[in-house]
Amino acid sequence: MIPVTLGSGSATPRRVLCLGAHCDDIEIGCGGTLLRWLEERPELEVRWVVFSSDARRATETRASARRFLNREPDKCLALHEFRDGFLPYHGAEVKQEFERLKGEYAPDVVFTHYRHDLHQDHRLVSELTWNTFRGPLVLEYEIPKWDGDLGQPNAFVPLAERHLAKKIEILLAEYGTQRGKSWFEPETFRSLARLRGMEVAAPERYAEAFHARKLALSFGSPD
Repeated sequence: MIPVTLGSGSATPRRVLCLGAHCDDIEIGCGGTLLRWLEERPELEVRWVVFSSDARRATETRASARRFLNREPDKCLALHEFRDGFLPYHGAEVKQEFERLKGEYAPDVVFTHYRHDLHQDHRLVSELTWNTFRGPLVLEYEIPKWDGDLGQPNAFVPLAERHLAKKIEILLAEYGTQRGKSWFEPETFRSLARLRGMEVAAPERYAEAFHARKLALSFGSPD
């Protein structure tokens, strides 16, 4: 498999938008990728948006985002309070938030939910992502859960052991509200990363995987 680098020089992505229906979705879906990208490019600008939260989970997310981004998240983190599990029934209000976001932030890469995720909140966020952002690269991440809706992703970001270990450590340390769930454990996150790493022959064994539904490829200008 031939690796592809996301641009160089002036073409390098500088702004990333992360969208999650719930407070831990971004970390689970693309947390390792954020850790790797920010290690390689500390100047990368990240906007982090969650649509369903409450006071306790918002506190967890602020602490988690601070550690993933290695910076204070106040200026880049938006936490909305739409009711968990009822996002489609607040569709007009959620759509307004997407339109507001489009007017104030122009990302190069957008991370969002998988189009065929069986959770209704996740699907709505994915649908509105594509309705709203037509120019940037959109990568749909995956969330393991009992529905058994993992698909066949076609884009991979290899991770080093340190990236995966830090992702898992932050998730378990900061999301105390989720520790009682049977799937919220290191083995779940590590096994999925190992499977995706195997599929892409990742040099350090692990990877996060995404669905890239549209890609515009260019060899760039000749020297």
